[in-house]
Amino acid sequence: MAELKGKHVLGIAVGAFGVIIGVNLLMAWQAISTFPGLEVANGYVASQTFDADRRAQKALGWTVATDYADGRLTLAVTDADGLPAAMQSLDVLVGRPTESRQDVRPAFERAAGVWQADVALDWGKWMLVVEAEAQDGTKFKQRLELFVMDKAQG
Repeated sequence: MAELKGKHVLGIAVGAFGVIIGVNLLMAWQAISTFPGLEVANGYVASQTFDADRRAQKALGWTVATDYADGRLTLAVTDADGLPAAMQSLDVLVGRPTESRQDVRPAFERAAGVWQADVALDWGKWMLVVEAEAQDGTKFKQRLELFVMDKAQG
């Protein structure tokens, strides 16, 4: 075996740090290119009505329950009395929490008091952003988590 000299140690150190820096740059590029990072266009403007909007939404007393089975996503939106909530509109964004590439807005239809849409979701963690409007014009917005199990996991 040859003698370990200073130039060899330098080469090993530069190579090791080169790999570390390269991986960090790749991961940073992946994070920036796949996650939009925006919740609202202008945070200051959104903050001006936040408390009033939250109180109005809380007064509705709505709760949202989700279910996903066999390619069908179901949302049960109920009011304070446990009855299906009366709403003017419903819009749901379904996507992964960490990237926007798989985001979809399924077309929901109301059937038997629940909202249903056919959407193909791979296994793993999903985020649902539910936006609705009550009959009186009150806006409702809630973010929910949905875990889709791999069929092999049961």
